[in-house]
Amino acid sequence: MARIQPLNRNNASAPVAATLDAVKAKIGVVPNLLTTFANAPAALNGYLAFSEALTHGRLTPAQRESLALAIGQANSCQYCLSAHTLVGKGAGLSPAAIREARDGHANDPVIDALVKLAVKIVQQRGVLNDEDLAEARSAGVDDGLIVEVIAHVALNILTNYTNHIAATDIDFPVVQL
Repeated sequence: MARIQPLNRNNASAPVAATLDAVKAKIGVVPNLLTTFANAPAALNGYLAFSEALTHGRLTPAQRESLALAIGQANSCQYCLSAHTLVGKGAGLSPAAIREARDGHANDPVIDALVKLAVKIVQQRGVLNDEDLAEARSAGVDDGLIVEVIAHVALNILTNYTNHIAATDIDFPVVQL
């Protein structure tokens, strides 16, 4: 049971209701995570804006979903693993690629480097050494991609921690940790 109740759209202010309606129009549903964020409109709008901005970065949808799966696994977020398993399939990830990302690696050398970098950032709380960066760079990850990975880690930590604290009810096909 949720410890922070999702905001019912009918009880939302007009601006928040409009935002939730826009989400529903765009993706067909309003996930419980977003109705939880809706309790704090600044958090909802910030999340949506940051998430949208990152879709215009250099990372492909499959790379972004691989990162979300790796970060969700590193943070033990069942809600995010469930959501990103479904979204990852839509981004072209095979069941094997989804499992690999959750395990912190990938067959593709660039995705492997991105995922390993993201997991190190999570596990080491952002304190990486020169060797960690050199390993990513040796696979073709440049400074711009490093910063983009950091941004994805930050976005996913926001969702992972919100789900942990809120005990968000999973509204996707449930994936086990």
